[in-house]
Amino acid sequence: MPLDPTRVGLVTGPHTVTWTDKDSLLYALAVGAGQDDPLAELGFTTENSEGVAQQVIPTFAVVLGLANGLPDVGDFDPTRAVHAEQEFEMDGPLPPAGTARVVTTVTEIWDKDPHAVMWTESEMVDAATGRRLMRSRLGAFFGGAGGFGGERGPSPVWAAPEREPDLVADFASRPDQALLYRLTGDRNPLHADPVFATRGGFERPILHGMCTYGYVARLLVNHLADGDASGLRSMAGRFTRPVLPGDRLRLVVWRDGDGGLFQVLAATGDVVLDRGRFALGRPAAGS
Repeated sequence: MPLDPTRVGLVTGPHTVTWTDKDSLLYALAVGAGQDDPLAELGFTTENSEGVAQQVIPTFAVVLGLANGLPDVGDFDPTRAVHAEQEFEMDGPLPPAGTARVVTTVTEIWDKDPHAVMWTESEMVDAATGRRLMRSRLGAFFGGAGGFGGERGPSPVWAAPEREPDLVADFASRPDQALLYRLTGDRNPLHADPVFATRGGFERPILHGMCTYGYVARLLVNHLADGDASGLRSMAGRFTRPVLPGDRLRLVVWRDGDGGLFQVLAATGDVVLDRGRFALGRPAAGS
């Protein structure tokens, strides 16, 4: 069941997405805000705390941009389709509530025979003002969907610095984290249904890669941007190994000017989120 490489250039949308302050609060809880200390992240977890303005964790914009699912790029086995890589760049803070239009373009389809990889690029624009809120790129891996004779694609260069990290932060999700995170929009049964997960080759349902990705964004904001969500401008990473709800993980960060590199490690030392990059800094006024 190969992908169809002629779908490169396919544009879907604009699709309209609307979210409320309740949706933003739910997302924050779904990526661990308030988990260690219910009073520590009230800007993400409440909308009416005295002297605290509600903020939105930037990765929620990516979730909103994925609300309409993947474009139609051919036949594949849904139990062998996984989110492989994710990048985003914010043009400013996401409001706690709003309406936006999302346009998604299929930019690349690579033949990794017998597998395949697809990349899409999405832009989210505020429906009221026309201001771009976010640009994101998604890489999806499709097991067994290659062999159509296409190019294999580039091999990005990334290496962890040969020095001690500037930040090490240990964290863990809850055993029921995937059940909570799925309420933000990703209802893929791989993360809840044991039978479906077994068909995909997993012993039990796994945690959404984007949940781990959201944990990382929240930690970067809290540790490196003084809790100001607008201080995280961009972030990218590659999902390399499955994570189970409740697993203990470690974020390691190497700073480099206004950004840096990161990895997320399992308790075994295996890398579960690799090739991490991020940039800090608030957008210029009027941008």
